[in-house]
Amino acid sequence: MDAVPTIVHLDADAFFVSCEQALDPSLVGKKCAVGGRERGIISSASYEARACGVYTPMPTARALRVCPDLIMIRHTSGLYGDVSRRMFDICEAVTPTVQRNSIDEGYLDLGPCRLGTVDSVERVVRDLQARIWEELKIPVSMGIAANKLVAQIASKLRKPRGFVIVRPGDEAAFMAPLRLGRLPGIGAKTEAALEGAGFRLVSDLFTRSESELAAALGRDWRHMLARARGEDDSPVETGSDDAKSYSKQETFSADVADFAAIEQVAKRMLDELLPMVRADGARVKTMTVKVRYGDFSQESHGQSLESPTDIEAPFYPLVEPLLRAAWSKRRPLRLVSVRLSGVDAGPSQLEMFGQADDKRRKLAGVLDLLNRGGRESVVIHGHQLPVSEKRTKK
Repeated sequence: MDAVPTIVHLDADAFFVSCEQALDPSLVGKKCAVGGRERGIISSASYEARACGVYTPMPTARALRVCPDLIMIRHTSGLYGDVSRRMFDICEAVTPTVQRNSIDEGYLDLGPCRLGTVDSVERVVRDLQARIWEELKIPVSMGIAANKLVAQIASKLRKPRGFVIVRPGDEAAFMAPLRLGRLPGIGAKTEAALEGAGFRLVSDLFTRSESELAAALGRDWRHMLARARGEDDSPVETGSDDAKSYSKQETFSADVADFAAIEQVAKRMLDELLPMVRADGARVKTMTVKVRYGDFSQESHGQSLESPTDIEAPFYPLVEPLLRAAWSKRRPLRLVSVRLSGVDAGPSQLEMFGQADDKRRKLAGVLDLLNRGGRESVVIHGHQLPVSEKRTKK
């Protein structure tokens, strides 16, 4: 019997924009983007907007110059986290082995499903792709392979609504004609440098001597060559051993150096995470901010509150100092993430300011309800407020 690929990478297409289009179908097929109009960046752009040169994390002012009729959409608080949970809940109805990598992408291991043929795998994954669209109106791309590395590359190859299967044993042949920039760990600057040295396609790595590879790729050239062949043995991790923490990350398509924009993104991540904490009936104590640079080096810094909480207010003042502490090199960032840990699901302790916190908690609960299920967003924090109306054409 032929080997069957069981690893699936799911990658939602223009996730934030897709969530907004599900709320307002009149936006479908239009040049639109999610982000702030002033001192803001583009968090997500429709494929129609991308065709005009809009990308993430382009500054909004520049996006409006390259695409004057771009429809700007303000972030809808709570919406993206809710849709993400529902999307991965649908995945977990197919297999219990689901790794939620970020708000809009993750891995599934279909091994427990005991599917005997490639055709049966394809049928299950196409049904999953269709169900996510039917129930959530969120388009997703799927990559299927024998390992996580190849599945991830496959899912991103034909977006939007991509569907690519790489059969076991075909990994090297699949990888060979791709640009080197398709390999995780090779950014735009590294790709340009490698092209200057005569390396443009993945297949170019297969024809060079060890000394040439070492000169071009450095001491990790063996690891990079293995990845070029599509070799990867990392497992799909459900995260059950870290029960429980709450985290979100945003990877930028171009490195970002604007501190205010990154701070705004981090605070919006809190707005997505705390409703999850409340929904679980839990409280969290520690906040960690992680940044990653273009060369994939990263730094992080965390701080704990005196007591756990399930409201945003105590964490907001931590964002700026934690971001400054983590972002010590002051180089442009490729990624930022926020993680809440130190989870306490027991009864809350009486606090000096318990009455004020109780009022905030009740207000937060009301806002969670108002912002759930497709209603127009209700916001109360400055970093959520736009200067203009939510959807505006320039």
